[in-house]
Amino acid sequence: MYVCICRAVTDRQIREAALGGALTLQDLRRELGVARDCGRCASCARSCLEAANAVQGCHDAAAQVVQQAH
Repeated sequence: MYVCICRAVTDRQIREAALGGALTLQDLRRELGVARDCGRCASCARSCLEAANAVQGCHDAAAQVVQQAH
């Protein structure tokens, strides 16, 4: 789904940016140009980023548990 129409940024691109280390809206703005023009996408972009980082955090925690078990 398109999150930022002005820059044609999708939720998939935001998830990929999160995997690459993006943590804040400023990181997304720098990497993808999100919220640089009209700014209407800022809250949705922030929500997508937070969700992506939450999922990544769960994956990291699960990997640590598996690693400790071996």
